[in-house]
Amino acid sequence: MEKFPIGIIGGAGGIGRWFATFFEQAGYTVHASGQTSGLRPAEMAAACPVVIVSVPIGVTEAVIGEVGPHMKEDSLLMDLTSLKAAPVRAMLEASASEVIGLHPLFGPGVPSLEGQNVVLCPARGSGWLPWVRETLGKKGATLIETTPERHDEIMAVVQALNHLNTLVLGLSIREAGISREDLEQFSTPLFRARLAAIENLFSHPQLYAEIIAGNPHASKILELHERAIGTVKSLIGETGAQALEERIRQENGKR
Repeated sequence: MEKFPIGIIGGAGGIGRWFATFFEQAGYTVHASGQTSGLRPAEMAAACPVVIVSVPIGVTEAVIGEVGPHMKEDSLLMDLTSLKAAPVRAMLEASASEVIGLHPLFGPGVPSLEGQNVVLCPARGSGWLPWVRETLGKKGATLIETTPERHDEIMAVVQALNHLNTLVLGLSIREAGISREDLEQFSTPLFRARLAAIENLFSHPQLYAEIIAGNPHASKILELHERAIGTVKSLIGETGAQALEERIRQENGKR
């Protein structure tokens, strides 16, 4: 397929900038826009047969609403957000183009696609899907195709629960009142990694708050998390290590 211009709304930083560089290195002309720079949504849709929305979760649907009506039927509209059901629904409603929800399961710090998981949620049309598969797959990405709903259900564990645990750990550590200096002096390699994850989370409050609270399955995950903590607390209170050990053995047997 001949090279064509690709538009990335939100391509001035983060994962959007990563994909802008990726496509440029593959020989494509990339029009990357920021909040106050680059082509506006209507201009982007007119100039680029492929437009990718890469903005914070909270404004994704609004941006899709701006660019979607200008997309041609034979063009492709994609998004890179961590949630898929709502953005894909918004793209289907706002545009007449082909629609694919895309979730790269890595951050902008990775050097290449080699060995990285990327989720595809094809939603309308099939003309562009082979190009997406080939473009990402030939660079070593592991592609997983699923529905937006199934994606969000699994992400409730992979991301929402994971980040929730990091948040709760961070809040608990701060409530413990032990200085960062003392913690680092007594830290194991694993705990230092956890401290780094906590620092990263608190440095990006909007991103992680939207990933946790924005997932449609968040309430279920919160209930499971609360129930698990209650179970562990109860076991420790009853007979200490013996009951807790037995429960761990039981869970290990279910694997």
